[in-house]
Parts: sequence; C-alpha cells; structure tokens
Amino acid sequence: MAGVKTIGILTSGGDCAGLNAVLRAVAYRAIEGYGWRLIGIHDGTMGLMRRPIDVEEITLAKVTPAMMRQGGTILGTTNKGDPFAFPMPDGRKIDRSAEVAQGYHLLGLDALIGIGGDGSFAILRRLAQQGGMNLVGIPKTIDNDVGATENAVGYNTAVAVATEALDRLQPTAASHDRVMVLEVMGRDAGHIALAAGIAGGADVILIPEIPYRIDRVAAHINKIRAEGRNFALVVVAEAVRDPSGEVVRQSHEGGGATYGGIGHAIAQEIAKATGAETRVTVLGHVQRGGQPTSFDRVLASAFGVHAVDLVAQGKFDRMVAWQNRRVVDVPLADAIAESQQVDLDGALVRTARGLDICLGDA
Repeated sequence: MAGVKTIGILTSGGDCAGLNAVLRAVAYRAIEGYGWRLIGIHDGTMGLMRRPIDVEEITLAKVTPAMMRQGGTILGTTNKGDPFAFPMPDGRKIDRSAEVAQGYHLLGLDALIGIGGDGSFAILRRLAQQGGMNLVGIPKTIDNDVGATENAVGYNTAVAVATEALDRLQPTAASHDRVMVLEVMGRDAGHIALAAGIAGGADVILIPEIPYRIDRVAAHINKIRAEGRNFALVVVAEAVRDPSGEVVRQSHEGGGATYGGIGHAIAQEIAKATGAETRVTVLGHVQRGGQPTSFDRVLASAFGVHAVDLVAQGKFDRMVAWQNRRVVDVPLADAIAESQQVDLDGALVRTARGLDICLGDA
C-alpha cells in the first residue's frame, strides 16, 4: 500500500500465550522490513476511546527475544466494553463507536492490526466499516473456535497445559483408587478437552458438541475397573451441560457470570453411579497463562509477518489463517460467519473412539 507510514496494533478479548510473540513479529516486519512506525494501543478498543488516547510507540528496543517467552500481552486487553453498547456507571449502555474511529484517525494510522477471536473480530470489523479504518485480523483464542483457520494463537499452549495436568493427575489417581475429573476451558467448543484428553490418556471426554448420558459414562468406568484398573481420568469442557441439561455458571463479584462448575457436577454423578471416589481439578485461567509452546511462538511469528505484508499489499478486511500447513489469508467475514466446532466426523473424534475413549454417547 503506497504511502503507509504508521500502523496500529491492539489485542482484544481474552488473553492467551503467544500474543507478545505476535507483537514482536509485527514490529520487526513493519519497522525493519518497511520502515513504518508501529503504535501499540492499550487495552484493546478502550485505548482508542480514552482521551488522551492510550498508546505507546513500539520500537525494536522494546521487542526483545524475551517477549517470545512471555505470556499475556504487554499491551493489555479487555473482553468488556463493547463500543456499540458501552456500559455506563448508571447502568445505561451508550454507543461510543465513533470515538474509536476518531482515535484511529487522530493517531494518523494508515492501518490497524487487531489480534482477537470471533467475537472481537465481529466488533472490530463493524467499527472498521463504519469508521473508515483499514483492518487486518490475527486469530487468537485458546478455544480454537475461529472459523477458516485450523489453528489460532494460544490453543496449542492451552492443550499442552491440560495435557500436563492429566500427566500429573494419573499417578495420584492410581495411588488412591480414584476417578479424577479435569475441567478445562472451552466456552462453546470442545477442542481443548478432546485434544488434551487424547494426548493425556483420558478414559472419558465430554464436550459440548456431543450430548452425553451419565449412565454411559458410569458403564465405561465400571468396565475399566472390572478389567483390573483401579483409576480413571475424565476430561470435561466447561460448556458441557449438567445431567439435567442446564448450563453451569459461576457468578462473580461486580456482576457477570462465566462457565464453571460442571466438573463437580459430573464427579458427583459418577460417584453416585459407580461408588468410586472422585476428585475434581478445575484448570481455569492456568490454561491462558505461562510460556507459549514452540508451536504457538512459530504460529504467532508467521501470522504477524503475514499481517504486515497484507497491509503493504493494501489487502484489508482480511484475517491471516493457518490452512494445510501454510499461512494464508481469508475474508474476515468468512472467519466470523460461523465458529469452528469440533467436527464429529473428524480425525480426532474418530481417534478417540478408536482408542475406546468414552464420549458419553456410546
């Protein structure tokens, strides 16, 4: 894109491992590769709504190799405060979207790189179209539910953390004759539970895409015990409903509620149905933090470089994606049209069934 001088970058939605690796890659490609300025925007769109605008210039001195190892995001992020329905102290919600576009133009940005998930992209795309902003998206989410990409930044690390948890739970389960239930994140999709369950040798994997019956789960655990094994590992995605069909949520101080608690509900039902002693571990935000895996660092770097190249080519309203072991780019509209759920006929579900892992439906 001729005439590019300054681009902005922000992270939006939940944090995950690998975000700082994206920022580092964007900085190197933009500054060293094209001679542009890079402006880091704090706390997602919140930074563009603040006055003065809450930003910092990103220089190569700030993006050292240590950033590759650092979890979270040095820019900060938010999953609250939709600019189109911004919550006010008195309970009202007002439209502050024009302030975001104004902030973009006051900074003199030629393009904006947004790192987010499907929810963030839907908002960012609407803001870009309404406010005349040139937008390129980079997918990140531990849930791996962004459409049109096989992998998003942060997912591989979350799976590695969940797998390590199973590795640590197995010996104590065997030592005490127990069924260990591990509750993992997965707001709308069961990708983490399925992949970690296979990698960690789980006996039962429950995901929101597959309705389950607790009697099937109990029967599978009883079969394992009858065959001579004294323990079992169960992985449950947080969005799985309880046996009565209700969503299990936890309320928080200051308002709002999130998924959480299904692991305890499942454990109680297993104990009643089998007589087994059960224990529950809820990983929660542990899956978001810590050092990114090597794969997430590589993916973040490749995405960051490609996103800057899209700006240079004048290709906007697009998202970088990983398909068939290649970095490509797709229309942003395609990426947010439909979230990526677990493919019930896909390789991982077939693998789980082939390993005699109970998915609750059989």
